[in-house]
Amino acid sequence: MRVTAFCCLVLASRLLLAADLPGSHDLEVLPRVPHAEIVEFRQGDAERRYPLGGIQRISGRLRAEREVSAEGALTAVTYQLPDGHAVAEAFAQAREALLGQGAELLYWCEGRDCGASSLWANAVFGNADLYGPDERQAYALLRLAAPRRDSLLALYAIIRGNRREYLHVEQLDAAALGELLPTPDTLLRQLRADGQLLLPGLTGEPGAAWSELLARSLMLDSTLRVALAGAQAPAWRAALVERGVRAARLELDEAAIAGLRLSRLP
Repeated sequence: MRVTAFCCLVLASRLLLAADLPGSHDLEVLPRVPHAEIVEFRQGDAERRYPLGGIQRISGRLRAEREVSAEGALTAVTYQLPDGHAVAEAFAQAREALLGQGAELLYWCEGRDCGASSLWANAVFGNADLYGPDERQAYALLRLAAPRRDSLLALYAIIRGNRREYLHVEQLDAAALGELLPTPDTLLRQLRADGQLLLPGLTGEPGAAWSELLARSLMLDSTLRVALAGAQAPAWRAALVERGVRAARLELDEAAIAGLRLSRLP
């Protein structure tokens, strides 16, 4: 009896280990969601157009307000989560893990703000299993930290109509990406969700592009008040006021911060 039970346990463990597709593996920069199973895996050279806004189809073509076009080595992994493991939580953990490594969040949307799930599944990622109700999706695009500054990482979470939950992640290692800026609504969403914006790359005097971007983000919510920290915080405060943000909404924080930090105030 004991031998039989032991053999059953060994067989069960092997089946669990064999659940992933043969030859598949996790991304080096992203820890696996506990108990998740790889149900699709692709690797090779590819060209991608990652939207930086909600998407729709107009005259037969995929349209987004902005997008990032790049080509290079692509690794795409689709995980199916077991019952009882919320994909929204898995998406949040993945986003936070990447930000903790110094990645930059370029775009983040949830629900109907992302557009049609059918377009994300078929036109963007080429995986019909990712199609589900529009209100049950989330997408984020990040630029990885050095030494992977020319790599993009996309996250897409969906709960299908049959209640199956998938987290799709893909890393595109491009030749050169150049300068990429996040969208104003993404910075505001991040500030609301995390309570702060960490911008370690903004070490010098305020530049026009980032000053305009931060001002536009803050002006999307006229009730939001923030504290600015960093060596150039007074200069950033002046730049934001010059671009129309009310001075009463901007306080200075004397904390020693590399670059610039915006913290949400109560």
